[in-house]
Amino acid sequence: MGDSKFCLCPSGYEVASSKIVEAISADCVPMIIGDHYSLPSNDILDWSKFSLIITSDKIPEIKKILKAIPTETYLRMQKRMKQVQRHFVINRPAKPYDMLHMILHSLWLRRINVRLPS
Repeated sequence: MGDSKFCLCPSGYEVASSKIVEAISADCVPMIIGDHYSLPSNDILDWSKFSLIITSDKIPEIKKILKAIPTETYLRMQKRMKQVQRHFVINRPAKPYDMLHMILHSLWLRRINVRLPS
């Protein structure tokens, strides 16, 4: 990942994967490949602003997709990706807006949509 601008993050077979967090930690804009993939904190973060998201049927076109991205667009995505990096870090003790706070906030937001039978 070292000098890469974009890092491939295929969804795989598991519900969660560390590939996205590793890419963001390496200052690499994630290229998320998957169909119907639920991204972490997607109810809080606008992933389209700091990552590329493609469906698996677009895999043969990856090279063409990456070559078509203007440098200004890449730099804007990279800047935004660096702004959200703190949301993917686990601190001990927890710090404001770190991963623990993002998880708790997502759970809090989702509780609004849960209705218990009366």
